[in-house]
Amino acid sequence: MAVPMSAIESAWQLLIANFTEFQLATVITFLLHETVFFLSGLPSLLFERFGLFAKYKIQKRSNTSAYQNRCVLRLILYHVSVNLPVMILSYPAFKFMGLRSSLPLPHWTVVVSQVLFYFVLEDFIFYWGHRALHTKWLYKHVHSVHHEYATPFGLTSEYAHPAEILFLGFATVVGPALTGPHLFTLWLWMVLRVLETVEAHSGYHFPWSPSNFLPLYGGSDFHDYHHRVLYTKSGNYASTFVYMDWLFRTDNGYRKAKRPLRSKK
Repeated sequence: MAVPMSAIESAWQLLIANFTEFQLATVITFLLHETVFFLSGLPSLLFERFGLFAKYKIQKRSNTSAYQNRCVLRLILYHVSVNLPVMILSYPAFKFMGLRSSLPLPHWTVVVSQVLFYFVLEDFIFYWGHRALHTKWLYKHVHSVHHEYATPFGLTSEYAHPAEILFLGFATVVGPALTGPHLFTLWLWMVLRVLETVEAHSGYHFPWSPSNFLPLYGGSDFHDYHHRVLYTKSGNYASTFVYMDWLFRTDNGYRKAKRPLRSKK
């Protein structure tokens, strides 16, 4: 007797019946990324523009509307001219490494374990790549573009030099390339990674921010410090977690800044 499909599997069946795997892995993946990225990133832009939730804003400074609009327009240009072509060109490599989109969907334990592996591996590679970008030459010619926004908001998370997009983008795709995941798992990883980096760049630290509940998670307060301090002293290089910076003592400035002020005797 056939086991009835779940709602997710039924929806997936519709997708694979109406689109080729190439279309799903490239154009549809791109559209999913853009939808999640802009929908999750726009709130902090609007909060800043209209002065909403000001008591939760980490920095008192705010970007002008023109500076925000500049970021959005350049992001659209970078995404269409860099991200989309990379997705299309990398499809054969992912297919070679085992990417599939057919039913059945992987068991939830496989999905969870792979996504956790991707987060840990990405954080490790990102830490060293990001730290390298803070060396004098790479910062001046590449990474300084991302740091044009010393007061970040969600959409600045992907505002970067095209070379940096490719360089640090490697950290995001190496995990999936190693495991050859199902496209469903790849999409979930992409969505969670986008939400994480948007939150880290949001510029707001709310009572419900993930770092208040998840051990070892960096979040907006951790990464905002990285943006507002001189690049040679910023530290906090990891993307998601805090342990890499703690292990290599690149969070000393942040830790000192977080210590409560001692009352004068």
